Amino acid sequence: MAGGGIIDRAHGLAEERFVTASGPGGQNVNKVATAVQLRVNIYALNLPQPIFHRLQRIAGSKLTASGDLLIEAKRFRTQDVNRSDARDRLTELLEQALVQPKKRAKTRVNRIGKVKRLKSKKERGEVKAKRGAVKSWD
Repeated sequence: MAGGGIIDRAHGLAEERFVTASGPGGQNVNKVATAVQLRVNIYALNLPQPIFHRLQRIAGSKLTASGDLLIEAKRFRTQDVNRSDARDRLTELLEQALVQPKKRAKTRVNRIGKVKRLKSKKERGEVKAKRGAVKSWD
């Protein structure tokens, strides 16, 4: 099973529940609980602060107010495949949170670029100034 390492390391921090899936599937979907709800408390993972905040941002609506990350896997028809899918998705989320985003490098405009920008602003201002009320020459 792919992604099982995270669950094993969580050591009781993750909880799996099997529920009946919604959607198409005929009688099978009504009888068999194949969908998996994987619930992991992110506070209990003791992640470093920056990783924790990135995980919060990435998780979005999958995160409950109590800090539980809720992943629901119901794409497949069997419990085993849905279980591994849920674990894979948890692993993906954690791996995304581990990647530190690159800092944005400030760009500098050269002298010619500044002159060009100011010239176009001046021209635009003149166009707008000419839009004023029409004056009569009486």
